[in-house]
Amino acid sequence: MSSPQFLIHLGISFCFTLICQAQIQPQFKALEIDNSIGIGYGLALDDVDGDGRKDILLADKDQIVWYQNPEWKKHIIAEKLTEKDHVCIAARDIDGDGKSEIAVGAQWNPGDTLESGAVFYLKAPKDRTQRWTPVELTHEPTTHRMRWVRNRAGRYDLIVAPLHGRGNKLGVGAGVRILAYHVPEDVNQPWNTTLVTDAMHMTHNFEIVPTTPDEPESLLLAGREGIMRLNQGDKGWSSQWVSKHDTPDLKGAGEIRWGAFSGGQPYVVTIEPMHGNQLVLYTPPPEGPKNGLWNRSVIDETLVDGHALACHDLLGLNNRQISVGWRAMNKIGTRVGVKLFYTTKEDGKGWQQHMIDDNTMACEDLMGTDLDGDRDVDLVGAGRSSNNLKIYWNLRQ
Repeated sequence: MSSPQFLIHLGISFCFTLICQAQIQPQFKALEIDNSIGIGYGLALDDVDGDGRKDILLADKDQIVWYQNPEWKKHIIAEKLTEKDHVCIAARDIDGDGKSEIAVGAQWNPGDTLESGAVFYLKAPKDRTQRWTPVELTHEPTTHRMRWVRNRAGRYDLIVAPLHGRGNKLGVGAGVRILAYHVPEDVNQPWNTTLVTDAMHMTHNFEIVPTTPDEPESLLLAGREGIMRLNQGDKGWSSQWVSKHDTPDLKGAGEIRWGAFSGGQPYVVTIEPMHGNQLVLYTPPPEGPKNGLWNRSVIDETLVDGHALACHDLLGLNNRQISVGWRAMNKIGTRVGVKLFYTTKEDGKGWQQHMIDDNTMACEDLMGTDLDGDRDVDLVGAGRSSNNLKIYWNLRQ
């Protein structure tokens, strides 16, 4: 039988959890800053003009634009770089001057695994509200996602992930070549590349794993075969499987983000399958995050064409909560939106949810940062069929 002391302790813990959950009241106020975007493929949040405030950058169908904080005036960086759509953007201060360096991907045609795709570095003018100069780089077909990633030398490489391998058909054939582009002193000269991995045959998104400023950054890659962590070492890039999707009931992952509970235990969250209905949590095995495959649990199965994820401590709980968006593409009459999942437990259970946007945001991409300097993380969503760009101001007291 349980001792009275244990029962008392259990009761106190249960009551404390209930009190904490009752006190959590997520509040967001939406501000639509553009209601006429084309598709809103990809977002980036970074300081473009060096004023110390994060701006909003968008890879839209026919334009690359940025919205200047705090008035959110729209500036065109580049327009119609390729015949087909722009698809992704990477923005980060990689030279220490306090201003973003920007790269973009374009010529989006996922059905063409031979001739599609394009990668550009954009050279900034003195007045960054004016047009930027594109420098076209080599590329693999079906360019899809990109990020600036810190390497072992403390500099930054542009990591670019295609959707398919070259000549691939329905995910069969050559592996997807994830490349690291090394920035030359003269950006107009050829950029050398290094192969990060080609182990997957269809990828969708990847995430930077947080680390200290003096360490190289690792990546999490989501794709058809599951989830892989990619690490930089003395001999280049190495890989470690977080989850292998090698059974009929597991059909790969699309979106992926890194999170952590208040005790420091990491987790990984995905949308499965690609453009899928499940929000899935992965937690390390008892032996630790570097040993063996991670444990999988489904948080939600009601997404319709899930396509956006963000993990931040929006509520001041000292852990990272999960924001998820879905777009219901080609599903007329189906509601779209953004919702928040949060928990006060440390075991990956007890998730509650709060609707941030109910049916006005067909979410293509979602990111978070502190936009107004109040030390709370705000969210930014880009809508596909809703053709809008919205800030969700965090009103946490």
